[in-house]
Amino acid sequence: MDNLIDKLKELYPTFSKGQKLIARYIIDHYDKAAFLTAAKLGEEVGVSESTVVRFANEVGYDGYPKLQKELREVIKSKLTSTQRLEVSSNRLDSDSVLKTVLQSDLNKLRLTLEEADVENFNQVVEEILNAKKIYILGVRSSAALASFLGFYFNLIFPNVRLVHTTSVSEMFEQIVNAGEGDVVIGISFPRYSKRTSKSMEFARKQGATVIAITDNETSPLAKCSHYSLFARSDMVSFVDSLVAPLSVINALIVAIGLKRKETIHNTLEKLEKLWEEYEVYDTGDNQNRLGKD
Repeated sequence: MDNLIDKLKELYPTFSKGQKLIARYIIDHYDKAAFLTAAKLGEEVGVSESTVVRFANEVGYDGYPKLQKELREVIKSKLTSTQRLEVSSNRLDSDSVLKTVLQSDLNKLRLTLEEADVENFNQVVEEILNAKKIYILGVRSSAALASFLGFYFNLIFPNVRLVHTTSVSEMFEQIVNAGEGDVVIGISFPRYSKRTSKSMEFARKQGATVIAITDNETSPLAKCSHYSLFARSDMVSFVDSLVAPLSVINALIVAIGLKRKETIHNTLEKLEKLWEEYEVYDTGDNQNRLGKD
């Protein structure tokens, strides 16, 4: 069974009358049920709070909060953008949006740190360092993360390809030559990009080492990768919270940079001369000259 909704549908015929009321409400209104307390859910369907708690135990969860947590994982990939907006409107107070969002991001960073697998992270670093060619895949909201990773990897490696695409066929065309010795890094968070997961499946069949940067082991990207780096993501509104994923990507860049310190030093030295020659950055010299004039 893929998730809680599938489990409830399968077990539905075995439920008592009260349990069927709870199950039916969750199946039909999962977007609302995920944020209801046991007491409130019981009130919605006409059963007691204790019946809701027993229901959670009956379907295999150690208490209602565990069931609720599972349901929130389900809705991250199921909710449409309009449903997300509606849910966030009910959860957020316009007067406290800043604090609520920042606190949510802090929590995601904390959980990501607590769950980090350092040994796996180090293995990913070594795979990337030894790659003949590196492909980076990320579309929609994950495109910004892919671009960030690609920008810095291009300062370290001569063999990086950031895959820009608007269709599955275009993505396949850009990774068609990926194979043994290459690394393909796919980035996606709920709602997961099918383009990215399908391309990763293809790359793996071609013999490339596939690395996923995603939110958990149930992600379709994790299922088709050799290695996965997990970062907590949350649906605060219709906007995806990608603070923790960006932090993990930043750590990946720093770790690889420490291993290729001399290469980066030489590259940056060349760039600094170019930036100065072509006045890429504002150094404040113009203001100083104006002050003297």
